[in-house]
Amino acid sequence: MLLLAVTLAALPPRTHVVEPGGPLSTVSAALALAGDGDTIVIRPGTYHEPELRISRRLTLRGEGWPVLVGGNHQILTVTADSVTITGLVLRDISPSATDDRAAIKVREARGCRLENNTLLDTFFGIYLSGVTGCVVRGNRVRGHGTTEALTGNAIHAWSSSGLLIEDNVVRGHRDGIYFEFTSDATVRGNTSTGQLRYGLHFMFSNGCRYQDNTFDGNGAGVAVMYSHHVVMTGNTFRRSWGSAAYGLLLKEISDSRLERNRFDQNTIGLYAEGTNRVLARGNEFLGNGWGVQVMADAQDTRFERNRFAGNSFDVSTNSVNAASAFRENAWDRYTGYDLDRDGYGDVPFAPVRLFAVVVQQHEPALILLRSFFVSLLDAAERVAPVLTPRTMEDPRPMMQWTATAP
Repeated sequence: MLLLAVTLAALPPRTHVVEPGGPLSTVSAALALAGDGDTIVIRPGTYHEPELRISRRLTLRGEGWPVLVGGNHQILTVTADSVTITGLVLRDISPSATDDRAAIKVREARGCRLENNTLLDTFFGIYLSGVTGCVVRGNRVRGHGTTEALTGNAIHAWSSSGLLIEDNVVRGHRDGIYFEFTSDATVRGNTSTGQLRYGLHFMFSNGCRYQDNTFDGNGAGVAVMYSHHVVMTGNTFRRSWGSAAYGLLLKEISDSRLERNRFDQNTIGLYAEGTNRVLARGNEFLGNGWGVQVMADAQDTRFERNRFAGNSFDVSTNSVNAASAFRENAWDRYTGYDLDRDGYGDVPFAPVRLFAVVVQQHEPALILLRSFFVSLLDAAERVAPVLTPRTMEDPRPMMQWTATAP
């Protein structure tokens, strides 16, 4: 074996062609011949293979969308550095309660590139474990899960770092993108729709950046928990409806920023609990049930230059001792005036409605939302605010919204 390894390492890079009826008709036969730096080209056809293990640095490239079929096992397991997999259709992996089977699983490797593949009904789609510096780009991952127990995640990363997850389209899994103990990653330009649980779900993952993603129609939106130094910019959180659903959940997050995100038609746009030193700036909260629910244990959480329009309730909290701060936001319910014409209202705006608290404690009261009684409550709250903590009053509301200061 040592002699074989030395011989393969000494050969120049070669290309092995796999095609039905050809000299190499199976991918497993090509892998047995391949050495470091080789390329395996797979021509059109449907291949029923055992689990394929890639332990050398090579490229696996499909031409004409060849199909690799799974079963009660994984399709590709990668344990070598610098492996590229592109242009394949990977499909049909049976669910398992004990084994995290995936179409592509990469373990303890560096520098992999998984690009432009199509994964269909594969339990877990792409599974990264102990991986560093990998790129997952342009893949389409589609499942038809009906229960969370029998459905894995489309893209799953555990204990990894330096990942780039970009321009993927994922649908119909438990979570669209899942991070746990994964640091310094960038998640950019992905579309995650129709997941049973979260479009994006990550925990204990520090220093990550989420940019220009779309999360639409997922079971309970996006959850970001137990992490610090997280940056979320330009994302869209849309249509997460349900009794416990939200566009974005922040729990135990510190030293992080949310900028230029859009929260559109969710039961709760943003829910913040136990956050510390979080800045939300230049975001839009449009047509949600609750625009923002921020709990009293959120410390030094600031909302600046955001737009609130068409929400049933703009802001709610659970205590008059809440410490979050609002400044220079635009509120469609603001009825104040701007006598000095500096672009900011001359009287503060109290965004917390008394009726929002009533609904939180007695949900059936929501039927009174458009009633004259609620109008009286709102008028009374404006004249003599008894619920809005002073720190949550916006002392300088914008008359017209701009995301940045003039």
